[in-house]
Amino acid sequence: MKWGTLYGAADVNNLAAGVRRHLDQPHRFICFTDDAAGLDPRIEAHPLPALDMPPGNQDTRWRKLALFNPDLFGLSGTALFLDLDLVVVGPLGPFFDHPGRFVILRDDDLFRPKPLRRLNRSRDRFLHMVGNTSVFRYEIGAHPEIVETYVADPQAAARRYEHEQQMVSDILHRQGALGYWPRSWCVSFKNDCVRRGPASYLRDPECPADARIVLFAGSPKMADVLAGRGGRWYRHIGDTGWLRRAWEDNP
Repeated sequence: MKWGTLYGAADVNNLAAGVRRHLDQPHRFICFTDDAAGLDPRIEAHPLPALDMPPGNQDTRWRKLALFNPDLFGLSGTALFLDLDLVVVGPLGPFFDHPGRFVILRDDDLFRPKPLRRLNRSRDRFLHMVGNTSVFRYEIGAHPEIVETYVADPQAAARRYEHEQQMVSDILHRQGALGYWPRSWCVSFKNDCVRRGPASYLRDPECPADARIVLFAGSPKMADVLAGRGGRWYRHIGDTGWLRRAWEDNP
């Protein structure tokens, strides 16, 4: 999904190229967008699917819920959703073979442990259940109850959940339908590729051997890293040529 000006056509094209390199099966790459100008002709562009959001709601993350509309421009079958701020670095076929009705990235897998969160055990259990909707697989049209629940009372959803991925995860978890990718498949650039503390000055970031997708949870963002920014006194970024090649090598 692409809307506004934060991401451009080049970002979509780079992601599509990464998918082509790493997915052997025949597939269709689809972008829902408010501006299809500049997209590679091999990409199928559709308008942003409709979602009845409250007037003035500036948290556009809720727009992802429209992916669960019962009719999504006549599309059907198995879909792997990928955010635009990630880099494909390994085989994607296993994401389609992995068992489960709805499979998602566990949000906790992108961050370091938070021991203090355990002081509230029920909250800790809830947050450990939550998936990150940067990478998930589902059957198109199979979960209309998600968007129907939101549209029925968007204000109630916003009060109960901090963002859409909590709502999606909670509904599907209650149905027993929520599964997760293996921890090693989707990695955090900051936490899994960059060494911690002073050790980051001794070695450049490296891609973990079994990683398929590198994500940018928190700071630095992908655009900063690719532009050579994002370092801190306590975290040196160093050379990320492997990441740039994975992002910009367009077949």
